[in-house]
Amino acid sequence: MRSVKNLLIGRKRDLTERGLFHKLSLVALLAWVGLGADGVSSSCYGPEEAYRVLLTHPSLAVFIAAMTATTVVIICISYSQIIALFPTGGGGYVVASRLLSPSAGVVSGSALLIDYVLTIVVSVASGMDALFSFLPESWLAWKLAASAAGILFLTVLNLRGVRESVLLLAPVFCLFLATHGFAVLYAFGSHSRALAALPGDTIQAVHGASAEIGVLGLLALLLRAYSMGAGTYTGIEAVSNGLPILREPRVRTGRRTMVLMAVSLAGMVAGLLVAYLLLGVSPVAGKTLNAVLLERLTAGWPAWLGGGFVKVALVSAAAILFVAAQAGFLDGPRVLASMALDRWMPSRFTALSDRFVTLNGIMIMGGAALVVLLFTRGAVDLLVVLYSINVFITFSLSQLGMVRHWWQVRHEEPRWAPRLAVNAMGLGLTSFILVTLVMLKFHGGGWVTLLMTTALVAAAYAVRRHYDGVRIQLANLNSIVEAAELPAPAGSREFAPTSKRTAVVLVNGFNGLGLHTLFGAVRLFGGGFRRMVFVQIGVVDAGNFKGTDEIERLQAHIKQEAQRYVNFVQARGGEAEAVTAIGHEVLDELGKLVPDLVARYSNLIFFTGQLVFERETIFTRWLHNYTAFALQRRLFLQGLPCAIVPIRVLEPVDLDAAPATG
Repeated sequence: MRSVKNLLIGRKRDLTERGLFHKLSLVALLAWVGLGADGVSSSCYGPEEAYRVLLTHPSLAVFIAAMTATTVVIICISYSQIIALFPTGGGGYVVASRLLSPSAGVVSGSALLIDYVLTIVVSVASGMDALFSFLPESWLAWKLAASAAGILFLTVLNLRGVRESVLLLAPVFCLFLATHGFAVLYAFGSHSRALAALPGDTIQAVHGASAEIGVLGLLALLLRAYSMGAGTYTGIEAVSNGLPILREPRVRTGRRTMVLMAVSLAGMVAGLLVAYLLLGVSPVAGKTLNAVLLERLTAGWPAWLGGGFVKVALVSAAAILFVAAQAGFLDGPRVLASMALDRWMPSRFTALSDRFVTLNGIMIMGGAALVVLLFTRGAVDLLVVLYSINVFITFSLSQLGMVRHWWQVRHEEPRWAPRLAVNAMGLGLTSFILVTLVMLKFHGGGWVTLLMTTALVAAAYAVRRHYDGVRIQLANLNSIVEAAELPAPAGSREFAPTSKRTAVVLVNGFNGLGLHTLFGAVRLFGGGFRRMVFVQIGVVDAGNFKGTDEIERLQAHIKQEAQRYVNFVQARGGEAEAVTAIGHEVLDELGKLVPDLVARYSNLIFFTGQLVFERETIFTRWLHNYTAFALQRRLFLQGLPCAIVPIRVLEPVDLDAAPATG
């Protein structure tokens, strides 16, 4: 199994590896591929959704092209301001939590998680639509299976690591830009006369549409087309969410990535809309509008050249949609980890694999995407309805938070007014699109997205309520820490050596759990030990895996905490020492320490504490780790004794509600 794992996912990385963070981070160009592809790839379906609304008045596409490009630029500029304000990562969850409230943050985070799952599904399903546009019609029966295989492939690929997955997919990103960029420029060049006459034709079309459906009908038609193309803007927030994986200096790298995204996305979407108009593209069953456009562009070419170009372009479109799914795998687990650090999600989602990727987050995103794919049968028209609502919930909350921030710092920040204006424009646009999308898409399936988001918010509150209750209960347990920090009585011999045994006590900080484990070990064996060895493993997770400085601070912290146990025992007449290590997983690091401990000491007995709550359910058990039992089993297999000290955590008693007794 280890060989299979090494082949598919790769060998584990070492924290001591030289230049580890440099090797794992992304420069602006690679970030544009990994994080910006979600936005650029939306040109495969966003313009099409908008243009379909205008089929009776196609000349109005010029206005939609201008409105869409302007919106992209405004949102990108506003997110550049978010990047500067949150240099360690300022996605929608963090911005709403810090600048509005934790409640707003959990709504924004939950909306993002649903959005990223749908990003994966929409990207893969749209990619398969593009791929099957030129395959024989009899092959369509295999499209759903191919989509499911695509999600599984991307899940495994992302388990290998961020940089590895992006590097593998970078060539297809470049191929997509080259083929579709060429197609747009060729459409403009080959229809230069029609392009020159476009302003006059558009004015005439506006007059004709006004006469036919009225001015209000014309505005309603434009706004509907503008809103239906809202899928174009999804993915813009990915850079601010993924800031921690960018190369230092992160703010500069992030802002450069935003510039690349703004130029490529605005240019591609506006160019395609105008190209549809110039060539008079109309829907063809079983084909995307981009496929129809490419076929019309190459109709006069030699068959081998035109057919070859269309196939290469469509394959690149399918491929970039796979690359776009990367945003869901890169940022979804990161949002999940951030919410877990704040106790809105199970803490296990902060854990990293030996490749230093958020293993559980990637697995849950891939699994959820697979379920949604099978439930919707990969229908892109339905998925797009489900898809674009949530991202505008996050957009609106983020922009609102930024507007509030600039207003609050107006007396300290000299340039607050123009910055507030940018975010205010972003708030106006995103809020308008959100309201319009909900109105237009609610009965068509949008209610499903809102229902899923509401359910996830409710689940987050249930998780938070449990962790808050545990925190209150542990506060009673930690009351022993204050007593332990008092000076030991003169001549204290409480831990004086009385036997030949050596106690190896596993601790996690100088807290009530560790102290109760220590006292429980002494109580279980009815006396002292010759020596006590306190072992503390510093776990590297999504919260502290941010750079060399953070790792060094973690090392210093765990050494300090373990030394407090040593000082406590020595002050009471005992012999003690501390052994520390850091890693992504407690059991693996302990496995490295055990042989040395066995070689150095005789009569070893391992002790670890395990919290026991008065009331437990399947749900609450899943919210905690049970490392103690896994550790005990591993040590038993090596013939080493390990005792688990049960530490009962009592429910807080409401004295006012307690019945009176005699």
